[in-house]
Amino acid sequence: MIDYVKGQIEELTPTYAVIDCSGIGYRCEISLPSFTAIEGKATVKLLIHEAIREDAWTLYGFVDERERNLFRLLIGVSGVGAGTARMILSALSAPELEAAIMNGDHLKLKAVKGIGAKTAQRIIVDLKDKVKPGDDNGTSILPPSGNMTATPAFDESLAALVMLGFQRNQAEKVLKKLYSADPSLKVENAIKQALALL
Repeated sequence: MIDYVKGQIEELTPTYAVIDCSGIGYRCEISLPSFTAIEGKATVKLLIHEAIREDAWTLYGFVDERERNLFRLLIGVSGVGAGTARMILSALSAPELEAAIMNGDHLKLKAVKGIGAKTAQRIIVDLKDKVKPGDDNGTSILPPSGNMTATPAFDESLAALVMLGFQRNQAEKVLKKLYSADPSLKVENAIKQALALL
């Protein structure tokens, strides 16, 4: 079992990273907070969760144990797959997700695409006793410093939403509205806002 991969970042998008470990490139599916945490770095260490099926072997990468634990708890809930768990972790930061579960805030969970009322309630019931608030040191959720020009950010946000399963024309329409209102919008914020609107 792979516990982590450590190496040079060869490719990075808001939904996956390719890490070169001694000449072997590992593609790791990541969440939006993980993307934000490693953006701009040359090398990185990602904690791994392996999902092995007959037709696929997928690696999910996380910058800290807190996020990986939440991911594993989520996929343990009936009706929540790895893709949905990653969507939840991209739409809500770890502290927000923990608070929603502990406070029984099913409306916050239901606002995530693909989460219906029953699934939101099931997540709360199944995980309320398992989730405890962690130390919010902000390492995985702080936005990167520096300004980002609108065009590359728009393209990156659009590519991420398409990879997450949204229709390209719908995602483009929502992002155009967001970037028209705020041309300096960062990728993470653009995707988070788009997830709430799509």
